[in-house]
Amino acid sequence: MAEGEINSADVLEEEETEDSGDSDLQVELSVFRAQWMSELKPVSGSGGTNRGLSRAADLKRKQEIVREEKARELFLKAVEEEQNGAVYEAIKYYRRAMQLVPDIEFKINYTRSPDPDGVDVNYMEESERDSEIADLLTYFQQQLSLQDSSLKICQPEAETTQMHISALPLEVLMYIFHWVVSSDLDLRALEQLSLVCRGFYICARDPEIWRSACLRVWGRSCTKLVPFNSWREMFLERPRVRFDGVYISKTTYIRQGEESLDGFYRAWHQVEYYRYLRFFPDGQMMMLTTPEDPLITVPRLRSRNVRMESVLFGHYRLSQDTDNQTKVFAVVSKRKEEKVPEYQKNRYYRRSPVQDSDHSFHVGLQLSSGGRQQFNKLMWIHHSCHITYRSTGETVVTAFDIDKTYTPLFFARVKSYTAFSEKPL
Repeated sequence: MAEGEINSADVLEEEETEDSGDSDLQVELSVFRAQWMSELKPVSGSGGTNRGLSRAADLKRKQEIVREEKARELFLKAVEEEQNGAVYEAIKYYRRAMQLVPDIEFKINYTRSPDPDGVDVNYMEESERDSEIADLLTYFQQQLSLQDSSLKICQPEAETTQMHISALPLEVLMYIFHWVVSSDLDLRALEQLSLVCRGFYICARDPEIWRSACLRVWGRSCTKLVPFNSWREMFLERPRVRFDGVYISKTTYIRQGEESLDGFYRAWHQVEYYRYLRFFPDGQMMMLTTPEDPLITVPRLRSRNVRMESVLFGHYRLSQDTDNQTKVFAVVSKRKEEKVPEYQKNRYYRRSPVQDSDHSFHVGLQLSSGGRQQFNKLMWIHHSCHITYRSTGETVVTAFDIDKTYTPLFFARVKSYTAFSEKPL
């Protein structure tokens, strides 16, 4: 009995202790609520009301300032971790900062650490974000001009015993950049090269490179920059055909077959074929119509010396009408056979019949953009066949109806087309 009474007394004591702790907590909460309500409760009279509202506004402003300071601290910590290579830690700090202030990245002025003279260099001002590319180029140029004149356009990241590319003169580097662009106008590779360092970024923005590319595409019609601000902007914004891939269209239709012998059955066939157009910067082009799949056909069109009898070769030109619509006009035909030497003309040589007429095809297309890519769509305008008889010199023109079988051609980039180059820009 004594032990039972002691145990029950201990339990009662513990319950009283918990009740007292809960009551103390409730008292503290009630005091906090009362104090909070007294601060927010408007005072009698217009002056008291204004003071209460201003006090609440000041309190809210202070909370926002504290929250923004904490978010800025976390964001700068994330930037530091990212520069040190700790990507996962940086993502954690980025997430915490954006949870506090979602647009914290736009409220920070990125500054470099003070130099020995105690002068801070501002990386990018908040008011200059509208022209980021131009300002970035100007910033890099200023940074290189402020450095010692003995320094090269780029420096090795770590000490090395081998010769570094920065030892080359600027003229040789620019010649290398012209090779990167090459005669195929691979400006995509030039943009990737500009990501290496600040010096390469400046070299890739050299106006002479972009001016040469514009002259290759449009010729004398682009002697003036108006209405563009730079040659690079003209090349990127002005409508043109693309050279780093091929334009493809797929056509499918149902054709009625022959009737069976009993007259109760007639076959239907699904016809499917592709059209391919490949353009070159020098004004030449290739055109092919075939039922073969693009996986088989596209690699064959990489070179101009393709050995396919059905491929048509020709020239094209760009034209812009009064409605600012860019059109492509082309004339293609089969490549003429070369004359066979006399020593090859033996009895085993297969002689092709002599043709008494020449066939050529005239094509008109309208250039447009669809989706996220620019200049990736060609719409058919007209298609005609011109037959010229050699004996009389007469030309017969047959125009084809632009119907459902003339589906638009869409651009597909092919990496192998710009993998090798024969000569620089």
